[in-house]
Amino acid sequence: MEVGEPRKYIYSDVELDQHEGQEIAELMASSQQPLPDPDRWLDEDIHRNIMLTTVDAVIGWARSSSLWPAICFPACCAFELIAANASRFDLSRFGMEILRASPRQADLMITAGTLTWKMAPQVRRIYHQMAEPKWVIAMGACGISGGIFRSSYNVVPGYNRIMPVDVYVPGCPPRPEALIYGIRMLHRKIAQAHTDIKLQPM
Repeated sequence: MEVGEPRKYIYSDVELDQHEGQEIAELMASSQQPLPDPDRWLDEDIHRNIMLTTVDAVIGWARSSSLWPAICFPACCAFELIAANASRFDLSRFGMEILRASPRQADLMITAGTLTWKMAPQVRRIYHQMAEPKWVIAMGACGISGGIFRSSYNVVPGYNRIMPVDVYVPGCPPRPEALIYGIRMLHRKIAQAHTDIKLQPM
């Protein structure tokens, strides 16, 4: 039940019909040709941004950008590695902040410190358990040559006696900046390596 006078509209029905008809006529007049395909920019984008490279370069970039170190740090240089992994030096910017507890998930061993002959078989076993391709950084004087303990009967005079070493980072201990420089050297070495992947023809 309505109370009061019936509602009065500002525009009459005739004026509303005329306005709507005029709007439709203008739309019809401006829509005589189809609009351009909105997906055309996809083809233009491909032509503008195409890049030629090699499989070696792509795989080298991917491998060097996602190195995962194994936890195998038997002595004092490990503290400098810990400092390099902390927020000030931030190894996570290289995609390697995760120190893997399992060697099967790692592809980089940073050998930080003195290695005794009694511990050598375990370190070598960890190296052999790592997935291919894998790399080794000998960090510090003890990792490179045995350091001040070289003449001791129970010290391995360098990790390169039991496994191949890719990069040597000298110092006793080397600062985190030196380790980062060594990691960047390894990145360049990985990026220049050739892969054994053979693509099948389509």
